[in-house]
Amino acid sequence: MRSAPANLRRGPALDIAVVGGGMVGAAAALALSRAGFSTALLEARPPTPWSPTDEVDPRVVGLAPSSIALLDELDVWTSIRDARACPYAHMHVWDAENGAAIDFDAADEGRDLLGYIVENNLVQWTLWQSIEAAGVRRMCPATVKDFDTRSDRIALELADGDSVSVRLLIATDGAGSPLRELAGIATHGRDYAQRAVVAHVTTERAHAHTAWQRFLPTGPLALLPLADGRSSVVWSLPEAEARRVHALDDQAFLHELGVASDFRLGRITASTPRAAFPLKLQLADTYQAERFVLLGDAAHTVHPLAGQGVNLGLRDVVELRDTLVVARDAGRDFAAAHVLRRYARRRLSADTLDAYGFDALARIYAWQASPLVAMRGLGVRVLDRLVPLKRRIAAHAAGL
Repeated sequence: MRSAPANLRRGPALDIAVVGGGMVGAAAALALSRAGFSTALLEARPPTPWSPTDEVDPRVVGLAPSSIALLDELDVWTSIRDARACPYAHMHVWDAENGAAIDFDAADEGRDLLGYIVENNLVQWTLWQSIEAAGVRRMCPATVKDFDTRSDRIALELADGDSVSVRLLIATDGAGSPLRELAGIATHGRDYAQRAVVAHVTTERAHAHTAWQRFLPTGPLALLPLADGRSSVVWSLPEAEARRVHALDDQAFLHELGVASDFRLGRITASTPRAAFPLKLQLADTYQAERFVLLGDAAHTVHPLAGQGVNLGLRDVVELRDTLVVARDAGRDFAAAHVLRRYARRRLSADTLDAYGFDALARIYAWQASPLVAMRGLGVRVLDRLVPLKRRIAAHAAGL
């Protein structure tokens, strides 16, 4: 499917090209087009159509209030919410080693909800249905083979021989971003040597619109509420253990998952087929080059224990859009280096703090020496009683 006309690719320069049509890329294209920039979205493969009759996508995201606000501003949130999204108002986190627990409740923050659990595919598909109507010029399939940066624009060379000229190139092409490599931007971080095993399960007891997370010596296990009453499992395990759990027969998997979750929702009675994906911490050394910026996973990937990966990417979108609009409305070149540096400094600083905060949490919960486990438990119990600090943590997670 190629929805952009041929003369677009050989015509006058566009303002912006967004390369990568996942949730963050599609949101960026839609937000920038709505802000008045002529925008193209380039993607190698169209998303799988979403249907309410299909099985729930195994990959889900916990959308924070900041992300919901952006999607609402883009006029897609109501469709997503009404299709198949599950609100949650509580979060219960507990330690398998010492029993220490911490609870977050929306009512304590003066809010109705902490967020929504939504399928990745539903969010992406809904955004894709809106981008053309908003004036985004969708090019799919399209792959950028190379690009040439000039004083006033970037010329993109596509794999099929076509070319596109833009004033600003935005890479939202994933953690392995080919565009980031072409731009010569390095990354740093660490491989967790873990995989997250994911599935949707039926439980004996209702999830009670609560996100449950248990920290085990092998890694965190999350049970996230789904709209159909089931729970989505995100079980982080060392590589070898993840492969073993992934290969278990259904009955053995249900039993081991029940034990791992401390049967908090009773027996696990059924499961969808399992999938697994590797975990790593990765941050780009910079988020910008000449007429070029990174967003989403191309800029940062974080441990899923806090469920913040997509939310960080959508905050990138808001920061970049607002930065570009201010420059344009002031009559300046919105893709000038000093403008892009402003976006890059702000988001790199915020993302680095979050990424290494999540990493520190993963390291702390990996402690197994008895004195350290006891100290961790004491810290969690104290934190649970420090209401002002808990509120600041919850507000930060919400993007408020």
